[in-house]
Amino acid sequence: MRVGWVVVVVAGAAVYRRWVRPWQLTWGATEEEVARPMPGDGLVARPTFDATRAITIAAPPERVWPWLVQVGVGRAGWYSYDLLDNLGRRSADHVLPEFQSPAPGDVVPLSPDGKRGLRVDTVDPPHTLIWGTPGDTSWVWRLEPRADGSTRLVTRIRSHYRWLSPSIAFSLLIEFTDIWMIRKMLRGVRDRAEHGSEPPRRAGTCSAA
Repeated sequence: MRVGWVVVVVAGAAVYRRWVRPWQLTWGATEEEVARPMPGDGLVARPTFDATRAITIAAPPERVWPWLVQVGVGRAGWYSYDLLDNLGRRSADHVLPEFQSPAPGDVVPLSPDGKRGLRVDTVDPPHTLIWGTPGDTSWVWRLEPRADGSTRLVTRIRSHYRWLSPSIAFSLLIEFTDIWMIRKMLRGVRDRAEHGSEPPRRAGTCSAA
């Protein structure tokens, strides 16, 4: 009986490594997008987890950017499974002006008290947003304009597993569940950018009569 379970586990691990993991680490991305360097790669030089995902959004980067910079627990949410990652609160369906000016060093909240989360590393609107901790984790967002007026949104998450640390339990959770969260988040950003509210206007600008 035990031998049978060992065979099942080994076979399952082989299937995951050969087919499932490559799919989940590259969902929506082209081979070129997966292979090319991205800003922020240097934060985690030799990642154990290296995932590049992408989606095309029928809106220019200027309309996508506001939805990304406002994410976080207690803010706009994550546009994903709110019961799991936003304390059951519904993710915002409109742009929140109070969260539109991130700066390096700010925290993107992951905890209810807003104190724990990912640190903002780089802000280059409306092209590049990088969160992360050098040597541990990096999360990069790249907004690339296309000739037809759409945006290619490419995101890359790189993490270094610490096998002998208690944090390995969380790392393994990310390994097997991250794809479902990020895929829904990408689609959530897309739907909001394509159909949501207009980004807030900067002070001193006005619309044409």
